[in-house]
Amino acid sequence: MDKITKEKLEKYFNISQEAFEMAKKNPGKNKKYFDDFIDMISRYISDAKHFYKKDDYVNAFAALNYAHGWLDAGARSDVFDVHDSRLFTSD
Repeated sequence: MDKITKEKLEKYFNISQEAFEMAKKNPGKNKKYFDDFIDMISRYISDAKHFYKKDDYVNAFAALNYAHGWLDAGARSDVFDVHDSRLFTSD
């Protein structure tokens, strides 16, 4: 598939939002960076919503991928204490 459909984008919004909610509730041992990670993820999700409203699915998808990259990095580096291989690359 070479297009980002509305359905695909909404699927990734849901996954990223679910992972973000879990991360916010579960700080890990590496608390020094928790607030910074939460801030960056929040900003990228906000950007994704902004682009989505403008029907700019490519940039919305890109922003969601950055947000999820921060989520996965936080999980892997123990900024978040999350254990869900469906939502994070680290378990």
